[in-house]
Amino acid sequence: MTKKTNLSNTSDPAVIDIVELKKNIHLFHQGKYDEDRFKHYRLTRGVYGQRQLGVHMFRTKIPFGRISTEQLIRLADVSEKYTNGNLHLTTRQNIQYHYVKLDDSPGIWAELSEVGVTAREACGNTVRNLTASANAGIDPDELFDVSPYVHAVYEYFLRNPICQDMGRKIKPAFSSSDKDSAFTYFHDFGFIPRIQKIEEQEIRGFKLVIGGGLGAQAMVAQTAFEFIPANEIIPFMEATIRVFDRYGEREKRFKARMKFLLKKIGLEAFLNLVKEERKSLPTQTIEIEAQLWEGPSIPEKINIEAEAPLNQIQYENWLLANVFEQKQKGFFAAQLKIQLGDIDAPNARALARIAKKYAADDLRITVNQGILLRFIRPEYLPVLFNRLYEIGLADPGFNSLADITACPGTDTCNLAVTNSTGLALALEEVVRNEYPHLVTSSSLNIKISGCMNACGQHMAANIGFHGSSIKKEGKVLPAMQVVLGGGVDPEGKGFIAEKVIKLPTKRIPDALRMVLDDYENLETPIYFNDYVQQKGKRFFYDFLKPLAATDNLLDLDFIDWGNEQAYHQAIGVGECAGVALDLVSIILEDAREKLELSALALAKNALGDSVYHTYSALVIGAKGLLLSEDVRCNTHKGIIDDFQTHFVDTEKISIAKTFPDLVLQMKKNQPNVEFAKAFGQEAQSFLERVFDYRNSTLGDQDKLVVGSYYKA
Repeated sequence: MTKKTNLSNTSDPAVIDIVELKKNIHLFHQGKYDEDRFKHYRLTRGVYGQRQLGVHMFRTKIPFGRISTEQLIRLADVSEKYTNGNLHLTTRQNIQYHYVKLDDSPGIWAELSEVGVTAREACGNTVRNLTASANAGIDPDELFDVSPYVHAVYEYFLRNPICQDMGRKIKPAFSSSDKDSAFTYFHDFGFIPRIQKIEEQEIRGFKLVIGGGLGAQAMVAQTAFEFIPANEIIPFMEATIRVFDRYGEREKRFKARMKFLLKKIGLEAFLNLVKEERKSLPTQTIEIEAQLWEGPSIPEKINIEAEAPLNQIQYENWLLANVFEQKQKGFFAAQLKIQLGDIDAPNARALARIAKKYAADDLRITVNQGILLRFIRPEYLPVLFNRLYEIGLADPGFNSLADITACPGTDTCNLAVTNSTGLALALEEVVRNEYPHLVTSSSLNIKISGCMNACGQHMAANIGFHGSSIKKEGKVLPAMQVVLGGGVDPEGKGFIAEKVIKLPTKRIPDALRMVLDDYENLETPIYFNDYVQQKGKRFFYDFLKPLAATDNLLDLDFIDWGNEQAYHQAIGVGECAGVALDLVSIILEDAREKLELSALALAKNALGDSVYHTYSALVIGAKGLLLSEDVRCNTHKGIIDDFQTHFVDTEKISIAKTFPDLVLQMKKNQPNVEFAKAFGQEAQSFLERVFDYRNSTLGDQDKLVVGSYYKA
């Protein structure tokens, strides 16, 4: 499990994080911390702006969704103490709180930290939470348990200097088998287990795909390696993140993901850059001691009184849809459908007590916003069902059409255009009442996002919807873009859904009925995505077009799901893509701060960290001067080249070598004490010249620059 935090240990990084957050909130309230810079800071500490003024969303970072019963109880207790008492499970296997007061966020973090839960790098432009198949370790189809590898990668990149100031976020995923239940195909890094036999020895490794992503321009990840040894995955990721950090787009925020860099330069050129970058890493291999992994303890057998199911029909459907036998014969796993991913504190505590008694103390949050219990003895299943039934958590239909994934939408999100949750509830009712035979089938699913940014992963659904709007004679009505044919097929191939048509959101239930009826009327049943491809986009556009007509609108069409008043479009600014203003002097101070961090890392013999902080100091210092003279800044590579052109070649700044040679020597030297010291000294000398030049040309004045210029 994640290491617990002793809050009295002031040298613990987690304690430092919490103390720093509290201090910076105080400075912000005093007006001593620029608002936009504070926003960037708090995002990497899990504190995200909410649609409602004066409150925030607080996100935890739970690697591969693994939590203990103790952690679940603490999460529940904290939700009642500081928030509205609700735990929201996300598609990235995290838990979020909503309606959090900014001043309460350090207290929340402190109490969660005591049980090993962090918020560090849960949001912002960094390596986000690592997701994985919830059934890793018990999957009958897996070659080996990916859990220790996911956890090792999580620990390596948490607080790592290379991913603190990136242009955009990085999302990795590990699947337990070729069935790709972790959706690796739409991640920046996707890992699928492989075993290769070399000289009679079995070597663990992974198929590695890179550069996938959802959002407005969804892309399927490309295969980098059919096999990469397990001890090379962390060095490869580090080198790749360095390349992305240097060459990736920063000014145009919607083009700043790794998938766009890969598309721009091509897979071969990208991998060549990564290969060159790897030469400078402290080590070329990092062993992951999987045998030391602390998996769940199999619970001791207890005597329980036999019980008849409280609802026999529901129990039989629950067994069929929610329960499967593990690879460990004689044990079963139960998947819990958590509607909208929301579980209140009393039920969360009750679930923890139930799991503690009848299953392993190892719960997994699933990518479809549910919870998986593992190592359940078969004789416990009726009793377990009854206890879950009593608290409303025994609904059959896990990962079926009646288990709809939905982001919070306009309930809380600034970017949302329409309401996701109300529509999800309406569609679940349609499925349960009109298509009950589909409740026990996991071959079809629905996912909904409140906007095109895909927090609900709608582009990875057989049937998906994302928030939109339609204008009609000066009025605006809520709408949904219909997408079809996404997700993973039975062989594990990933598909991106295709946009079909935009419909008023109140007509989406009828659209669902039309599509399902047509699909079920096929003479020969086939997989849904094959049906979509055979029929083609034009068929579905024409088929659903009558529902798009706006000459027969009712008053109800102008009211979004879950609302009583007429629709009013109110879209805020997403904080991960916000535009800000800043002073050049503050940017230059950032460079000085990076150099101080370099010295601290060197003192701790963290040589790789020291070198990367020095590199950052040089780039940020150059960026500050370029902005002071109105030179647009985009990529790190662009900054390095432009500084040479505008300052070194013109002899405004005198250095002993070219600026690219100065900065990029970190690529040509593996970190050692001598190089780290020398590199830091050169950076110190460079920054002294930068500040001298700035002072001589500007005096006491300063300059504002648009945030999109300085994001690089």
